[in-house]
Amino acid sequence: MASKQEPVAPATDAAPGDDEADEARALAGAPDDADEEPEATREVVESESAELEEMRALESVTLDPTAKPSAEVMQSLRRLGLANPLRMRMLDALEEPTFREDDSPEQLPLITNLATFDVRSIQDRYDIPVEMQPLVAQYIQFFQGPGRRWFRKWMSRSARYLPVMQPILEKHGMPLDTVYLAMIESGFSAHAYSWAHASGPWQFISSTGKQYGLKQDFWVDERRDPLKATHAAATYLKDLYRELGHWYLAWAGYNTGSGRVRRMIERHGTRDFWALAEEKGLAKETKHYVPKLIAAALVAKNPSAFGFSDEEFDYEQPLEFDEVELTDATDLDVVARAAGVNIQDVQDLNPELKRWCTPPASTKHPYKLRLPKGAGPRFVEGFKRISPAERLTFRVHKVKRGDTLSQIAERYGTASEAILQMNRLKSARTLKLGADLVIPIPASKAAGATGGAIASKVAQARRSGVVAHRPEDEVPAGTPKGPVAAGPVKTETLNGRTRVTYGVQSGDSLWVIATKFNVSVDDLKKWNNLRRRNPTLQVGSLVYVWPQGTAQVQERAGTVVVAKQVASNAGKPVSGGKVHALAEGETLWSVAQRYGVSVQDIMRWNNIKDHRTIPTGKVLSLSAP
Repeated sequence: MASKQEPVAPATDAAPGDDEADEARALAGAPDDADEEPEATREVVESESAELEEMRALESVTLDPTAKPSAEVMQSLRRLGLANPLRMRMLDALEEPTFREDDSPEQLPLITNLATFDVRSIQDRYDIPVEMQPLVAQYIQFFQGPGRRWFRKWMSRSARYLPVMQPILEKHGMPLDTVYLAMIESGFSAHAYSWAHASGPWQFISSTGKQYGLKQDFWVDERRDPLKATHAAATYLKDLYRELGHWYLAWAGYNTGSGRVRRMIERHGTRDFWALAEEKGLAKETKHYVPKLIAAALVAKNPSAFGFSDEEFDYEQPLEFDEVELTDATDLDVVARAAGVNIQDVQDLNPELKRWCTPPASTKHPYKLRLPKGAGPRFVEGFKRISPAERLTFRVHKVKRGDTLSQIAERYGTASEAILQMNRLKSARTLKLGADLVIPIPASKAAGATGGAIASKVAQARRSGVVAHRPEDEVPAGTPKGPVAAGPVKTETLNGRTRVTYGVQSGDSLWVIATKFNVSVDDLKKWNNLRRRNPTLQVGSLVYVWPQGTAQVQERAGTVVVAKQVASNAGKPVSGGKVHALAEGETLWSVAQRYGVSVQDIMRWNNIKDHRTIPTGKVLSLSAP
């Protein structure tokens, strides 16, 4: 589940291993003594305690520079790690030579020649094994050169996550520097998502994530949660270490699956990763994975020695938060308003949320939501003051054949824009059959779709660029690509004009029928006295169509052909074959899809050289001359 990158192809979103690797990892069973996923409450208490401890230590030495460093301060600094800017601020505040000498190794001088650098001189600064192999040196040079801007971003982001990830690793008995595996997997990005569907800072595929306790459902994906995923990764890596016997092999197994690494060990009779990397059997990505991790750790903990200046990093603030309990699915807009914070801050602290709201919950099983530090008490008081008319509750709707967004909104007494906003969709002319949608509805029956919380949600949706199509322009879910209204057709002439009578079939809509006969939806509604904004068609009912101008409609072996009558150079109508008048907004591609021909054929049959310059109204021949 590591990155597919080579040293010359950087990317911040890490991708997992190949199919065989993913399958091996998915099938790998957790040992009986695997650590259970801790409760969210314990996670938050521990992380908040660690942050509070570090804050108090900093406060103590800042206010009393003459104070001797206590055991608590020593422990806090070890917990932070060398790359954390908070650690450096504490060291600056301490001004304690003995402390610096004992706990913080001297800054390394600039390393100008990796070939002559003896990595053994700094091995005691790491709790993972580090070696200077040729590929390690190549990756260091990559981070210094082509990959520099990515590494700068990773380092800046590391300040947010190291203070919370490393204590979790320590609790599981893991080396703290294992955190750099998350750096090369995702660049410490909670939203990293690979082509093989690995997700989160530790890039779990779905099956392995579930195996190690990470919940994934309609509402949440805990693989994206930096704390929960770190617990799972620590447990998984411990299992790999127990099975394979060396951290290099455990990292390789994390990337390609333990089964493949175990077979390599058995086949070649060695647990030396570098020897195994010389043999056939490991993917190139896996052979590069271990040296890439070593290189990342070397540079991250000694950036100045490898040519990085402090000015290059824009360190993010350490992850700190309050936690509140919600007993019902709650709109994040309402949460942010009650807490007096920006909704983006709420989303950033809760990356596991897949919707614009929290999951359904109860008093017995509340949902624990993170808020910016200090906002918890404000939320509790502010939420009490928000009236039910300003709140939303939620339902889940599974899209069925024939559904349109406007019909669903009308059914639940809500608005299309609100549905789009809650499901993080910018627009939806047609809905995916079988998809689940979160439907926001007023918590109070007195507040309809035109007022209160729904109106606020619609206004917010429009400000963010959400667009709801007109009901007559929507395509019912399950409609095959390209309109295929296939109901019975009767053609007759009334007062010299042609009228088509069409029998409505299952799955038809005004849009499908209008597209079939090359007329507008508004005209169909006018001709058939359909006054409702979103009329419902009954299967078996009749729809009258008056083709534009003096169009002639003929039945040919069950196919309706709409042939517009236009003047040729000789003043005679076009005749023979199937033709189509290009409507506004149509393209040769859409016409070709509709009639089952190719764009190249249409261009050849109509002597068209440039498909971009065809005027609206041009009559196209749709069969060979």
